[in-house]
Amino acid sequence: MAKHDLVYLTEDASHDDIIEVINEEAFGPGRHVRAASRIREQGPHDRSISFVCADDGETIASVRMTPVLAGSVKGHMLGPLAVRPSHKNLGIGRELVRIAIDAARRHGSEAVILIGDPPYYMPLGFEKVAYDALDFPGPVDPGRVLVVPLKDGVHDGLKGVIGWREL
Repeated sequence: MAKHDLVYLTEDASHDDIIEVINEEAFGPGRHVRAASRIREQGPHDRSISFVCADDGETIASVRMTPVLAGSVKGHMLGPLAVRPSHKNLGIGRELVRIAIDAARRHGSEAVILIGDPPYYMPLGFEKVAYDALDFPGPVDPGRVLVVPLKDGVHDGLKGVIGWREL
């Protein structure tokens, strides 16, 4: 078994090119037409709570957090989350999610929202959003819209349009 020297770091501009490569490996060229990508195109992600994982100095995974207004909830959209194939199934993605949620909480975010696989994300604290509660800028499977509420009453506010917001 290979020994890994994993370090988790706050993302900075020097990571942009390798993050693009990692996301291309994970999601392919069709990723830009997805509803979550359309939200991310509306404005920049929040680098202060976006993270990478490096192994022996090589960036091998990342998670980005984009500020959103989801109905009346001021939150962050988690994603993309991607890990290079050489480092899958080591818990790196789960740790990046944990770090990102903790950072969002410390920065006053009301919720962390994503479109993802419930069996993967629900054990990490995510809950399903009410069916068709949020109106995305593109097609989305409502059964894959998940949230970690970071304050009371979040589910009540998750009704209406979701889009990028300024910090």
